[in-house]
Amino acid sequence: MQSRFSLLLPFFLALALSSASGNPETTSTDKHAQKYEDAVQTFRAAGESGKYFSDSYGYAVFPSIGKGGIGIGGAHGSGRVYAQNAYVGDTKMTQVTVGFQLGGQVYSEIIFFQNKEAFDHFTSGKFEFGAQANAVAITAGASAQAGTGGTGASASGDENHARTAGGYQNGMAVFTVAKGGLMYEASIGGQKFSYKARPTNAKM
Repeated sequence: MQSRFSLLLPFFLALALSSASGNPETTSTDKHAQKYEDAVQTFRAAGESGKYFSDSYGYAVFPSIGKGGIGIGGAHGSGRVYAQNAYVGDTKMTQVTVGFQLGGQVYSEIIFFQNKEAFDHFTSGKFEFGAQANAVAITAGASAQAGTGGTGASASGDENHARTAGGYQNGMAVFTVAKGGLMYEASIGGQKFSYKARPTNAKM
């Protein structure tokens, strides 16, 4: 009996390891997808920005962009790109800012594409917002106006009840929702975006 158990032991160990490693991977994948769904739902519920989901060609959403620095700062975030309600690729944003700024800020950002031309421009992999591009980081009880060449936003209550207003500029409209922290400078000018198309057989 002991010798038979010894022969079967590697099989049982392999089976146990396979089962143990499968669940965390699934959980991790689910959590990764959930953060994008949560960010999209926040913008869907944010007043005017919610209307863009029905008339835009697509959008890029960044659940968490971290921004901070004193004097010279930077920002970075990872996002997903959607076209006609389908997840088509991944994007990364980097930004270096110079000027008066203090502290740190974490916020979500969404960029709507008015048409395929704007979508193609963004997904070229070399897209960058001009120096004058701006967006407002929405926080509870705060209100402000700024423009990404015309994009503004305001909020009352919490981020899920934010009231936003804006319009397309050069085929794009940008909205941000602040998640916490302090930052005196909220310009999105200089944000650079890379893009990688999603393999057709890739998991969500």
